[in-house]
Amino acid sequence: MKAKVSLVVSDLSGGGSIRAFLLAQVLKKLNYQVEIAGFLFGKELYAIPPAEIPIVSVPGKNYPAFFQSAKELLRELRGDIIYAVKPKLTSFGLSLLKKFANRRPLLLDMDDWELSWYGGFEWQYRPSLKQFYRDIFKQDGALRFPDHPLYVQWMESFVKQADAVTIDTQFLQERFGGVYLPNGKDTSLFNPDHYDPEASRRRYGLSEYRILMFPGAPRPHKGVEDVLMALDKLNQLDLRLVIVGGSPYDNYDEQLIQKWGRWIIKLPKSPVEVMPEIVASAHIVVVPQRDTVIARAQFPLKLTDGMSMAKPVISTRVGDIPEILADTGYLVDPDSPTQIAEKIQLIFENLELANERGKKAREKCIEKYSTDTMASTLAEVMANL
Repeated sequence: MKAKVSLVVSDLSGGGSIRAFLLAQVLKKLNYQVEIAGFLFGKELYAIPPAEIPIVSVPGKNYPAFFQSAKELLRELRGDIIYAVKPKLTSFGLSLLKKFANRRPLLLDMDDWELSWYGGFEWQYRPSLKQFYRDIFKQDGALRFPDHPLYVQWMESFVKQADAVTIDTQFLQERFGGVYLPNGKDTSLFNPDHYDPEASRRRYGLSEYRILMFPGAPRPHKGVEDVLMALDKLNQLDLRLVIVGGSPYDNYDEQLIQKWGRWIIKLPKSPVEVMPEIVASAHIVVVPQRDTVIARAQFPLKLTDGMSMAKPVISTRVGDIPEILADTGYLVDPDSPTQIAEKIQLIFENLELANERGKKAREKCIEKYSTDTMASTLAEVMANL
């Protein structure tokens, strides 16, 4: 068995934990011992972790109580190598302390441009003196939150202090450098040959419908509304959009259900081991990203859900998506419900042809976007530490 790696997650109740789980699985493939450690700012884990990966969580607190939480988490980091997920004070900041205090090699992974959530290039912190005072001294002051964008901005200036950086999009590579490590799928687990789509549809109560699937948490930039508007346009009563898991951040899915409930079926979040059976029940996987700086900086995991399971995938010309899917999927312009409706119609009119295209998508996924491909890239990164 090789050295132990501690993956440090800023918030286990947030989306960054998914990338951490994926990196943990890849490191285990390479025979590293792995632990995931992080703060829990919400009430529960964002996603169900893989069974074999130990998770250590410490309650996330605002300043000044955060200093005690940080001390606790630092004590828990027992890895020979530290791998911070996201350039946040709560992950990368702590990891830098560990690197310098205990002389541990430090990797940093970036799967998102964190400042894009706050306006990206436009964001600046320029408070009045009065506001600055409030932000520091009021009990709910903004600067008491350890992941305030000001601290994220500061942490970005320390990226070069990491011994190696891994990123998952061209956008991030152009901005921060690093080794391209796109989101992969375990294509032996996500293997359509092991599942019967009809049996899956029966199991989840979907037999009477033609299923479009969005296997993740809806957010405004992910364009789920465009699919629902497309379903309004088609107005074919046996079509349904299945959303798996839903958003833990807010009531956005409830808003979608309120407006478009007749088209939506919601399934609960499920462990990764169950997801292939769920995705098997889809006729089409939809990944309709909108053209925002948030979306351009992301590699949508849902693409490889569909590709690995040989499903026809409808997605948008945003960020790296045209290169990832190319001619193995169905591309539309962002914010275009009309084009999505046309592609849905086209796929169901030529389903056999669409499924053949899905098989090509799986071949591409195995070659370029599998955990095996991730493992060979990460093995080189680790060897060069």
